[in-house]
Order: sequence, then structure tokens, then C-alpha cells
Amino acid sequence: MGQIEDLRLFVLVVESGSISKAGDKLRIAKSAVSRRLNLLEERYGTRLIDRSPGVWAVTETGRELFQRAIRVVGDVNEIEDDFVNASASISGPMSVSVPRDFGISFLNSTLIDFTERHPEIQLTVDFDDRAVDLARENYDFAIRITPKVDEPAVQIGTVQHQLLASPDYLEAHSTPGSLDELRQHRLLYFGSARRAIWDFVTSNGKRQTFEFQPFLNSNSGVFLVDATRKGLGIGRFPDFIALDAIASGELVPVSFGLTVPEWGIYLIHAEDRRLNRRMRLFAEEMKKACD
Repeated sequence: MGQIEDLRLFVLVVESGSISKAGDKLRIAKSAVSRRLNLLEERYGTRLIDRSPGVWAVTETGRELFQRAIRVVGDVNEIEDDFVNASASISGPMSVSVPRDFGISFLNSTLIDFTERHPEIQLTVDFDDRAVDLARENYDFAIRITPKVDEPAVQIGTVQHQLLASPDYLEAHSTPGSLDELRQHRLLYFGSARRAIWDFVTSNGKRQTFEFQPFLNSNSGVFLVDATRKGLGIGRFPDFIALDAIASGELVPVSFGLTVPEWGIYLIHAEDRRLNRRMRLFAEEMKKACD
């Protein structure tokens, strides 16, 4: 047997939680599975599964091998799907991490439509703002909204930000005409930093950094938009979360010759991850939605 088949067997044993169950799925004898597992442990010079009497536990090394092997086996299976079964329907699992507010406020209907059009793809969507480890956590993609990325990525769109406040707040506190005047206002910040930073661009393209102490912090843009609607202060918001409030007149732009740098919407994938058919399909449909 080749190394890929040995890794495929090891993945199946771990997923089954039993040598005998893995043997049943492969339709081979339990002793044959056990022998191949022993040979795999001899090759790597370490115990992968502790299977002493009354014990079944994947070792730390075994867990590491499993995480890497499942990716390799998945890639081989996807090559089969892409080239051997090119005419077949696109199917299989896909896991995606999406920023919470962006996903729920803007991408929600697109993700539902994708699932309805491609029911053979078992889509898992995690709405989470943390920077996931794509390789170790077995995500196919993470969507990130950021000024720049240092990872393999496909840019699928852009996001504009604005300083916004309610008309009542500006009437009561006046509209700032400079960064110095802005510092005198109550500022709402997305994040947990007690000393926050906003970047701006002047009319001649020069970047300016503005450091301040937030009046209110939150990891929810939806919450901060509502707080700004109610006159708690001035916030900086992406267009996808604030357009309705701007259209209704509940929030108005605060502008004094500075703009916020444009951010990109990126599909990030692991460096060693080959984009299979369903990943390419997902990327195309997300790009259409975000253009």
C-alpha cells in the first residue's frame, strides 16, 4: 500500500474510533487494519493511538498527524473529483469563517441562496470576528475585512467607512471641523482598545493617524450603530452596516476634509490549500455578491 492509502486508513481509524469499525468500512479484516497501523507507527517511530487494554486514545503526535493527514487525503479526494468526475455535480463539505456583523448584516441572504442552489455542498458557516487558524482548524476559507493581508487571498470587494452621528447629537454638541475638535467629542469604537487609533487620508493623499480614548467600546457594530442613532456620540462605520440608518436620516456623515482609507474584503485560504471546484464556485459567488 502507498503512503496516501496508509494515511487514508489512519484518518478512517481515528474518525471511526475503532480499528474494527474502520475494518468494516474498508471491508477488510481487523487484523489487517491493525497491522497497517503498526507499520505506520514504525515508519514514524512513535505511538499514534494508545490502544492498551481498556484504553483508546489518540496521542498528541497522532492528533497532529490526523490534522495534517485529513488535509492531504482531502486534497487527493478533490483531485479525483476535479479530474476523474469532472462532469459530476459539485459536492462535499466546506467550512467558512465570516465576520459576524458583515455576515449577518450583508452576506446572510447570499449564503442562504448559495446553500439552496448547491444542496450537495455541506456548508458550515461560523460567524466569528477572531482570526482563525485556517490550517489547524480545517477551514476552507475565512472572509476578512482589512486594509491589507499577508496571506494567500482573493479580493472579492471593497468597503467604505464614514464618521457618522445622529442629527440630534450634532445639534447639541456641534459638528467637529478638525481632528482636534473631534477629540473633544464622545467617540464610539469597534474593538476593546482603551487607546484606539483611526486612520484618515487628507485631500492630497497624506495619511493621518488619530489616537483617542473611546467613550464606548464594543465588538458589535450593530450595537454601536444603535448607540450612535440614540445620540451617544460619533462612530466610524462600514457602509454595509450603516446604509439603512443613513438612508433614513437617523445618521449623517461627519466630514471635515478627511476620508477613511478603503478596506478590502478578502477570501483567505491556507497557504498550502489548493482551491477545489466547490471552493472556486464559492469564491465566484461571493465575489458577485460583494462587487
